[in-house]
Amino acid sequence: MSVTAFHPLARLLHWLMALLILAMLFIGVDMVSDLSPRHPLLVELHKATGLALLVLVILRIAVRLGLPHPPLPHDLPTVQRLAAGVSHLLLYALMLAMPLLGWAMLSAGGYPRPLQLPAIAPHDLQLYALLRQAHGWAGYLLFACVLAHLGAALLHALVRRDCVLRSMWPGPLRRGE
Repeated sequence: MSVTAFHPLARLLHWLMALLILAMLFIGVDMVSDLSPRHPLLVELHKATGLALLVLVILRIAVRLGLPHPPLPHDLPTVQRLAAGVSHLLLYALMLAMPLLGWAMLSAGGYPRPLQLPAIAPHDLQLYALLRQAHGWAGYLLFACVLAHLGAALLHALVRRDCVLRSMWPGPLRRGE
């Protein structure tokens, strides 16, 4: 018998990370456009949340690989199956890359890192500039992927009316599902 819903831990990680990623995107945009007295607070909040997301994405990957998850609907067209697989790989890659790019950027710029983490890139201002640009563009790409993911979830819930969104929805499924 195959599973019909994601494990509760997988659902918890999904929704917690969704909230934190959305918060990070808005904090990041506000942080780079705000040179007010709250700027240092936004930077520290961004660093701490980024580190938390790095830990959570590593845990999430382990949970995804270690626990069974529901299959896509059998009648889903091949192109949509392929798009789902590629988009999930891209989401996981970006969720992992974003905090690592941020950490490397801080290292290259000689900036303090959360919890006094070691540098993962040499102190080099040209590298810092490159990593800062990469972090920004990756943020835009992550935002686009999140919007596509949300659109796909709504398509499954409102148009196809299949079990895809319900399988990741927080809380218990209704009886018979």
